[in-house]
Amino acid sequence: MTALKYLQAYPAPLQDQVRRLIAEDRLGDYLNQRYPGRHDVQSDKALYGYALDLKQEYLRNAPAIDKVLFDNRLDLTHRALGLHTTVSRVQGGKLKAKKEIRIASLFKEAAPEFLKMIVVHELAHFKESDHNKAFYKLCEHMLPGYHQIEFDLRVYLTWRDMQ
Repeated sequence: MTALKYLQAYPAPLQDQVRRLIAEDRLGDYLNQRYPGRHDVQSDKALYGYALDLKQEYLRNAPAIDKVLFDNRLDLTHRALGLHTTVSRVQGGKLKAKKEIRIASLFKEAAPEFLKMIVVHELAHFKESDHNKAFYKLCEHMLPGYHQIEFDLRVYLTWRDMQ
């Protein structure tokens, strides 16, 4: 039985479906059929604009984003596909906080739905710090079908590890 490290929290019947696709060598076909396109966001500047547009559409009252970039150092061994950070600095007599989002570089070659899912996830952390019901409700609001795309992203990561 194949261990599916990205899908461990999902029910056994779903894991069995993925194992069946792997055994029949059809996992790549499944992903290509559901997510045939690739996005054009290839630079940090384009990624910043992309994230800013999503923030403006859904989270106008959230704190400003100071930096958004693809990060080569983020990888699956740290179980992080994206990070949101707040860097605090003292400038004069004031405390300044800068908000940053870092997205794993592997998303440069991913489907546009996967990139949007990761950016939406990190933006949602600006309003909700924990992965709670309100957090996932916000994600679903910004990206209808969020949960299916997250599952398919985990399937994509499984397929990617097999390559």
